[in-house]
Amino acid sequence: MPKQSKPSKKKTKSQQGGEIQESKSPAEFFAENQAIAGFDNHGRSLYTTIRELVENALDACESVNILPEIEIKIEDMSQDQFNELRGVGGNTTNIDLGLFQKSGASAGTSASASSTIGVKGNDSNDTTIQNDNDVAKSTSTNKNKNDGDGKSGKVLVPPSETKKKKKKGGGRSEETYFRITVRDNGCGMDHDDIPNLLGRVLSGSKYGVRQTRGKFGLGSKMALIWSKKSTGMPIKIISAHMKKDKQAPFISTCVLDIDIYKNEPRIIQHAKVPNEQKWAGTLMEVVIAGNWTTYKSRIVQYLQQLAIITPYAKFDMHYTNLKDEKKEMKIRYDRRSEQMPAPAKEVKHHPSSVNNLLIQQLLDKSQSKTLLKFFCDDLSGVSPSIAKRVIAELGKEFSEDMKPSSLNGNQITYLVQLLRKVELFKTPDGSCLSPLGEYNLNLGIRKVIEPVIVATARDKANAYEGHPFIVEAAISLGGKLAKEGLNVVRFANRIPLLFEAGSDVVTRVAQNKIKWSSYKIDHKKDKIGIFVSIVSTKIPFKGTGKEYIGDDITEIQQSVKRAIQTCCQQLRSHLTKRNALRDANQKRSRLTKYIPDVTRSLYGILDKMKKRKSGKIDMDHHSSPRKLARKSLIVEESERDKDRILEQMDKNLLNEERMKTCLIEAVDLQAAVLDNADDYFGSNGKGSDGVNVDSQPLYLVPFSETDDSLMDIQHSLFTFRPMNPVKYMKSISNC
Repeated sequence: MPKQSKPSKKKTKSQQGGEIQESKSPAEFFAENQAIAGFDNHGRSLYTTIRELVENALDACESVNILPEIEIKIEDMSQDQFNELRGVGGNTTNIDLGLFQKSGASAGTSASASSTIGVKGNDSNDTTIQNDNDVAKSTSTNKNKNDGDGKSGKVLVPPSETKKKKKKGGGRSEETYFRITVRDNGCGMDHDDIPNLLGRVLSGSKYGVRQTRGKFGLGSKMALIWSKKSTGMPIKIISAHMKKDKQAPFISTCVLDIDIYKNEPRIIQHAKVPNEQKWAGTLMEVVIAGNWTTYKSRIVQYLQQLAIITPYAKFDMHYTNLKDEKKEMKIRYDRRSEQMPAPAKEVKHHPSSVNNLLIQQLLDKSQSKTLLKFFCDDLSGVSPSIAKRVIAELGKEFSEDMKPSSLNGNQITYLVQLLRKVELFKTPDGSCLSPLGEYNLNLGIRKVIEPVIVATARDKANAYEGHPFIVEAAISLGGKLAKEGLNVVRFANRIPLLFEAGSDVVTRVAQNKIKWSSYKIDHKKDKIGIFVSIVSTKIPFKGTGKEYIGDDITEIQQSVKRAIQTCCQQLRSHLTKRNALRDANQKRSRLTKYIPDVTRSLYGILDKMKKRKSGKIDMDHHSSPRKLARKSLIVEESERDKDRILEQMDKNLLNEERMKTCLIEAVDLQAAVLDNADDYFGSNGKGSDGVNVDSQPLYLVPFSETDDSLMDIQHSLFTFRPMNPVKYMKSISNC
């Protein structure tokens, strides 16, 4: 194994205080401040490593417009299994048990001065390294007792038994190690570029003005640095790079480490062989220390949300526990869409987004010979006429023909101040953005959440401080994974954001800026999923973790609010129908509840009418003159109906049980008619055949107004009789 280079730090000694000033390489800085890149602890480091490798795989596929197929393999190993894999030898039993006790006298035989540890390299040769302190790191397997001092009779217990007896507190637990393998079908990496792509921090191809998942070239390098810190093992890459004809002639194998002091790759193995398998893509393998127990839910949640925001990809994760096969877990998300977003194009800087340093860099790199040409060619959104007016506004010190490189510091500062104030520049170019699209977002949500209904919306393209952005939103109701209340899911440049959700602009807008009740939504009881994706050339993250977007940028806040409100408006018509159907069901339930009582009352009335007609009950002498007069006005049609009903009672065709059954059927029939009407008219006011259906007014008039039953219109729920006779019906009747 190549030797690690010694720290080559530039040191300068101060003349007065004797302090030493040091300069560090980028790799060394991030190795010491790994929390900046999301490697806070063992669990978070495991999550971040998986995330970075998966997102690199997605970028490799999308760059050549290939539908991604990502395979993730996680192997959980104990410390003994890792040592066997690593080739670490040493004592298998503890010699000086006092080293593993927090307090108490330490007695016994001291550890040997040195131990030989065999480290197996990547080739067939083994390298032997002498280490004086590795005895204390070996795992205790024996149960020998220490003699102690003989008087107190205390017994020193091995650490493994101490852990069983003392659940809380105690020393550091045994570390767990993971071998992570991510395989994709993307473009692969060029053979000569692999060392610098993975072994040099802040080296990457994503610098520029366009939407990217990453920006600074930290992700996979930090995984290598964490591997170096936690396990000392290198990273392994197998890649087949596509040429212009999308053929990969060779398969490259590279095993490399990183020299953090020089920020350079240390190549252990680098070879290529002919690609007889015709395979294209990349396989990356890294071994790190981690914690699956605390971050298992986060990893599963990340893959779930990633399947929502990339429905055109296929993900297959396989977790195996080498200590316990029963803990094996598989997660698979199949591809739902074959429509990929258009790739983002690199554009020039907008004048509103520049600063002194950026303008200085652009002036130094510019190929333009005049300042006028610089404005038109090196900046976006500046027309020649506007450029001339800006130069004239700058004053006499500036001219259209002056060389861009001749501007001094004061002139650059004044130029930047003026560019930020001008409002006549064209809006930033949106071709540098690659939003997912409402179609894919809808499919992704339906694939994973399986909601009852989904509404999607995209707000118009906007910009803040010269940086273009687009907000896409979706709101779902119900679903197998949804919980009651607001469930906010956030994406930035198509990356799931899982942490610090309470401070994010999406969460605050959803909780404080949306009046859910006006859209017929109960934000406390309904299962509401809120999905918001923000894409931009520069996501305004807050904090070093880049896990949430602040609500202090008004343009983004208003755009998020408009997108959510648009989704709510789409849902309101559906929810109105849902509430009407719910009310109808409640009405049906109430009617059904009182049917027995109504049946008894109606049958009692009919029974009295029957007895009155038979003469058993004489009501005439009890009736007032007004009632008698009213009785004489009853039409013959009603009398015939009464006689027909009473005759059915005499024949026992109409009884109380029969009336109850008919009432239940009538209630069910009414509910069925409402359901059929809803299915026919739909939510857009059109019939099932797609023809617009205009609502017609219906007027119901009591039968007592006319005796002509020829014009009756019969229906299962009512009989319609016109107020005035229909002319053509009369002509038919006269024939």
